[in-house]
Amino acid sequence: MARVPLIDEHATPEIAALAAKIRGGRGGRLLNLYRALLNSSGLAAAWFDFNNAVRFQTAVGERLRELVIMRVAVLNGADYVFRIHKARYAEPAGVTLAEIEALRDWRSSGLFDAQERALLAYVDAMTRDVEVPEAVFESVRARFNERAIVELTVLAAAYNMHTRVLKALDIDPEIE
Repeated sequence: MARVPLIDEHATPEIAALAAKIRGGRGGRLLNLYRALLNSSGLAAAWFDFNNAVRFQTAVGERLRELVIMRVAVLNGADYVFRIHKARYAEPAGVTLAEIEALRDWRSSGLFDAQERALLAYVDAMTRDVEVPEAVFESVRARFNERAIVELTVLAAAYNMHTRVLKALDIDPEIE
């Protein structure tokens, strides 16, 4: 059970308008995460805009995006994110069920190519250690241009924030 109230989307006219905007940009859904964030409507609005920019206003391909998001979820124990992305986003982005499961121990899997392995090592370093070793960064630099590096870095950082908020506030996934 969430450690903060999950706000009713009709609590105030301001919240209702923001909830409608979020529903419109999230396929008609108002996730529990957003219901918790509505305790601070300014943060909820900024989160929504930032999250949409990170996910949908970059040149990062869908497959790489999902690999990053799901690996961060694995590392941070955020089943909420992992389950939602497995159910809704990963397969349409070209990530197979076998690859989804292999993300838990990707280093021992032969399912990911050299570019994906470099990216996953980068995500691991960012998430586990914060400081990225030069060799890990150079492997990423050899496979991605500067724009992609910035966008993938911000994506991984954003989902580290995302998963940590979910964990700290103990927000449960929606029942579907």
